[in-house]
Amino acid sequence: MELAEATSRRRFVKHAAIAACASVISPSVTRGDEPPRLSFQRVVDLTHTLSATFPMTWPNPFVLEQVSKLGKDKWNAYRWHLQEHSGTHLDAPLHCTPGWSADLIPVDQLVGPLVVVDIRARASSNADAQLTPDDLKAWEQQHGPIAAGAVVALFSGWDTRVNDSRKFFGLDDKGGFHFPGFNVEAVQFLQEQRHVKGIATDTLSLDFGASADFPAHHYWLGHNKWGLENVAGLDQLPAKGATIVVGGPKIAGCTGGPSRVLALL
Repeated sequence: MELAEATSRRRFVKHAAIAACASVISPSVTRGDEPPRLSFQRVVDLTHTLSATFPMTWPNPFVLEQVSKLGKDKWNAYRWHLQEHSGTHLDAPLHCTPGWSADLIPVDQLVGPLVVVDIRARASSNADAQLTPDDLKAWEQQHGPIAAGAVVALFSGWDTRVNDSRKFFGLDDKGGFHFPGFNVEAVQFLQEQRHVKGIATDTLSLDFGASADFPAHHYWLGHNKWGLENVAGLDQLPAKGATIVVGGPKIAGCTGGPSRVLALL
């Protein structure tokens, strides 16, 4: 009886120790105050491939210079010559304000629920279409309030024009630009009343193409917020329910840069 009792006690102690370890390693199993874990079934790439042919207004925005070649040398290597605001890229506050450079943006500000506001119908007939507070309110009537900490994307369908620079720029006969963008009152609403983390557009600029003074840029970045330009693939996403992950550049003092942007579903 003594041996059996001792064996039983050892088993009890062993099982209790295992349970205690499990509660430390996986506290969400036993505690009810842990935040829900993120789960997803699909990843959508919201990034255009950057090459020398990508439409940009800057001269020679992207060049790859081969400095080492496999065969002659031990590996392939390139030196990049690029303008920060090329391809799918992040605009950091420093781009046009004294705010954060891209490397200083806290990483938790680069992940959040994604709101996709579809203005394709209007943009198809008006290249100067702007996302307005009315568009945001119409979205909320259908999907509920835009959550604090969300990222709001303007979906104009403009990414389908990326292989034709003239169409992507919306050039007129005088060389003027015409493409959709954010109305400054919309970004004011998102900052002051919805407190979102970032904004994104599938066009060349946060401001619409014909803008002369870029008010959306200056207001939004001036509040130490970031923006994404030239995003792709918004047609693969629902209006609500995706999580965006922005792999922004972490280069000291940079005003932005090409970024890998993902949506998790």
